[in-house]
Amino acid sequence: MSKNFKLFLGFSYLLLLAVFLYFIFSNIQINRLNDFTYFKELQLSLSSFLSSNLLINIIYFSVFSIVWVILLGFGSPILIISGILFGKWIGTIISVLSISVGALILYLIANFFFKDVVKKILEQKFKKYIELFQKNEFYYFFIYRFVGGLGVPFFMQNVIPVLFNMKKINYFFSSFFGFIPAFFVFNTIGAGLNTYIKKTEEFSLLKLILTPEIYFPILMFIVLIVLSLIIKKKYF
Repeated sequence: MSKNFKLFLGFSYLLLLAVFLYFIFSNIQINRLNDFTYFKELQLSLSSFLSSNLLINIIYFSVFSIVWVILLGFGSPILIISGILFGKWIGTIISVLSISVGALILYLIANFFFKDVVKKILEQKFKKYIELFQKNEFYYFFIYRFVGGLGVPFFMQNVIPVLFNMKKINYFFSSFFGFIPAFFVFNTIGAGLNTYIKKTEEFSLLKLILTPEIYFPILMFIVLIVLSLIIKKKYF
């Protein structure tokens, strides 16, 4: 990877992050963040704004998510936000589709321009997985996505298939289906936060945790972690 491209990638990521943060903080009154009624006002305004231009806002959010992933952004914040904005069902569909597309584009870029660099940096580290993936790339990469990439940073997960030249269609659909369980849990938590703010007049951390819309996805997340550990032990 050339120095100029590194600078371009870093600058693009920081620019996108700056635009995102500017958009957020320019519409937030920092001095009222300790006032729960302010969050209720934000929630009401946000619901009104989204409902008036739902399709356009879905497109904007999807494009932003795709670019965010391409520029090596983390996945978790996008999932919580999509749940808050669009609810657990629509939010899950949007985030799974857009992040799968973004990951595929990042993989194609890495495979076309930086294949040698990726192999030089990652091949020895992930050598024990390469033969496993080569046996059945769709099946094992689906499991790999399902268990959260074994703790590997998300952007690195997206380029590991460069090591065994994974087929594009297998990459996309194994990612798409592997993402669904965890993405649904995070979107459900985001939707639960939105519901809690809408229904509650006074904030209480205990009540928040005991809210079914919050504790149920947390329990699902715990079950998912346990299941992932079992799968990890069996296959990896």
